[in-house]
Amino acid sequence: MKIDQFPRDVKAYLVPSPQGNMVYRCLACGKEIGIDTLLYTCPDCGSVLLLYDKNFKRVKQFGGQMWRKVLDYRRMLNHQALKGIFRYYEFIAPVIPLADIIYLGEGHTPLVEANNSLKEMVGLDFYFKNEGLNPSGSFKDRGMACALSYINYFAKKEGIENLLAICASTGDTSASAALYGSYLKKFLISAVLLPHGKVTPQQLSQPLGSGAKVLEIPGVFDDCMKVVENLADNYQVALLNSKNSWRILGQETFSFEVAQDFEYEVRDKVIVLPIGNAGNITAVMSGFLKFYDAGIIDELPKIVGVQSEHADPVYRYYLEEDETRRLFSPVTVRQSVAQAAMIGNPVSMPRVIEIVREYNGVAGERRVFVVQVSEQEIMDAMIIANRNGNIACTQGGESLAGLQKAIKQGHVGKGEVGVVDSTAHVLKFTDFQQMYFEDKFTPEFNVKPKPELRNAPVMVKPKTLKKFPGQGKGLHGEEMTEFIRETTAEIARLLGLKRK
Repeated sequence: MKIDQFPRDVKAYLVPSPQGNMVYRCLACGKEIGIDTLLYTCPDCGSVLLLYDKNFKRVKQFGGQMWRKVLDYRRMLNHQALKGIFRYYEFIAPVIPLADIIYLGEGHTPLVEANNSLKEMVGLDFYFKNEGLNPSGSFKDRGMACALSYINYFAKKEGIENLLAICASTGDTSASAALYGSYLKKFLISAVLLPHGKVTPQQLSQPLGSGAKVLEIPGVFDDCMKVVENLADNYQVALLNSKNSWRILGQETFSFEVAQDFEYEVRDKVIVLPIGNAGNITAVMSGFLKFYDAGIIDELPKIVGVQSEHADPVYRYYLEEDETRRLFSPVTVRQSVAQAAMIGNPVSMPRVIEIVREYNGVAGERRVFVVQVSEQEIMDAMIIANRNGNIACTQGGESLAGLQKAIKQGHVGKGEVGVVDSTAHVLKFTDFQQMYFEDKFTPEFNVKPKPELRNAPVMVKPKTLKKFPGQGKGLHGEEMTEFIRETTAEIARLLGLKRK
């Protein structure tokens, strides 16, 4: 739709220009620092940062009703920079010129309503938000689009060349960072650090295909993260993990989309998502708080974070009901099918603590919960979801299992509507599906496949036949006729078909 076809009262607001006044703010000491440097921790106390727009008051003054109108019309606008997550430009990074925004097709992933079988199994109406339909196959592209757009703007402004961008990863972050980094290959070099043997072959192939330098070290993600943090502290690199506050801003758009897709009615909604490095749950809460503060939504939805019992530091922290007695302790992770969430010391934990407190305070009641699920529950849920028309990854299975657990524990009730975050595409995690089908999980996973959920190909080779077609040697005449007849009959028998 062309700009001159839009209503007069929204036309002037559809294509924004830079107008924000953004600063880094330390969660621990409150120090504010300008964004004219690549910064990941507070230079005074070393704590993590979040980004704030000091001009956000102008966004609030615009009014929620008008914002809903502008955002809904912006959906129809054919403008490259505003097609993806930057539809919500004023709410994420209103300092980046539109010309510097990177759009590779990220964002606006579909909400897919669960079929009746799944609804009956869970006992609730719910939807999958299929984040696996982002360009690199995971939700990480939201944050990466924002972080790399800022780096693109920053590098041009400062005249920087040959900048190295690096991240630690359990698989999805590296795929996304390498993909978006390759778009800026004129001045950006990508490197990723992975825990050896802890990333699926499909995930490993992605940064390799994007041309990144892939480095593997012994250990788990937490070990990789410590090395990458040390690199960022001592060398000229751009860190692309969720410690990078620009990543958090991009991931807030998950919440904006959910609100918009439900026509801004979210009081009865329950957002269920896995927790790994805790950047995503930070962003989801922050996003809803922004829309609430701007008057775009009237109430806050429930948030349910989910962790496997093999990697559950956030769950353990919130087991203590008395906030004054809570003490965060990292955990040693065990092997998990939810590899992307296999993190024992999430870097965004200080953000989670701060924003959960704010979220519940604004809501006037407890609206954030954390539940724990087993590896068995994760795999069963993933297999069942995908047998009912979905493309859930293991983390999506973790979310679905978490919704069931939250209902069982009374956090979610009848009449509410679930939104299950399936963070990546199932095709990244087919190895775990195959291990389930073939009953090949090693003991540390504690997964035993249910017979009714296993599946395997069946060779159809009728015993009545003596000759079969093969590569380079086909059948002809009566032999081919006999092959078709006998093979058809055998398939009909296996499938229980009746003749017409």
